[in-house]
Amino acid sequence: MNKLKSFIAILTIVTGLSVYAGTQIPSYTIVSANGVQQSQVQTTKTYINVNPLDIVARPNFYLNKNVKIKAKFDKFSTLGLDYKPALRSSEKYISFLIQRPDITDHNIPLSELKIFLDRNEAEKYIDLNSGDTVEFTGKVFSNALGDAWMDVDKFTVLSTKPKTETK
Repeated sequence: MNKLKSFIAILTIVTGLSVYAGTQIPSYTIVSANGVQQSQVQTTKTYINVNPLDIVARPNFYLNKNVKIKAKFDKFSTLGLDYKPALRSSEKYISFLIQRPDITDHNIPLSELKIFLDRNEAEKYIDLNSGDTVEFTGKVFSNALGDAWMDVDKFTVLSTKPKTETK
């Protein structure tokens, strides 16, 4: 009887995993030159829409999770670069700061969230100004110093503030 219960439990778990895998990760078939079919799994990342203050409040919870953030850009920076426990080289990366969403009467950067962008990608956005609205996706890869450290894999400018001319 115990073997039957174990078998049913394992069958339930395997069935549940295959259903989950089928809905989250679509597969496709490749036919090679010699006519042999090979099943391939196409991986897609799923991102959690997150308020950056939630990540800062609970960096352990978001560790190794893919997140999506909409925020006001503050500035490019060197904050957190070349720090050995969460190493991102200043030769390859630049960090950037976003504004704290809980402060609206003046600009305060959310320095507790270390955000890294590939320098080649960042060069496309050198004209960004403080207050421009951006959206980015990436993975929280470390919680060193009790802060969240995030690699960006996609960066999009949603809107820019009108530029004022100075004379």
